[in-house]
Amino acid sequence: MPTSKKADKKQNIVLVEDDPFLIDMYMAKFTEAGYEIDVASQGNKAMDMIKEKRPAIVLTDVVMPGLDGFELLKLIKSDAATKDIPVVMLTNLGQQEDIDKAKGLGASDYLVKAHFTPSEVVAKVKAILGGLK
Repeated sequence: MPTSKKADKKQNIVLVEDDPFLIDMYMAKFTEAGYEIDVASQGNKAMDMIKEKRPAIVLTDVVMPGLDGFELLKLIKSDAATKDIPVVMLTNLGQQEDIDKAKGLGASDYLVKAHFTPSEVVAKVKAILGGLK
């Protein structure tokens, strides 16, 4: 029985995070859930990775060295090659103005790290990617 290449290939996630503990935790959870995950610890490096990898989704922190998550989101959404990639803000900034800013810039979701377990973050990503057909 033939299988499509898409079924064989794991969906790729780019995680933009600068905390080594969180990187390890999210890498373990997403790998366990069957995703391929690449990590960038700075927004500048993340954009190059996103252009190269064309991930199914990007998870980005907001507060990072160099380019912050909002600036990265703007770059992703303003580039014709990457504008359709869903971006989820995964941050500890929980102010409504930050949430509104991210949504206004095109974020698919805004998750405050302290409010979601890694398993819940994986479930949110699955839900977003499940809606893409």
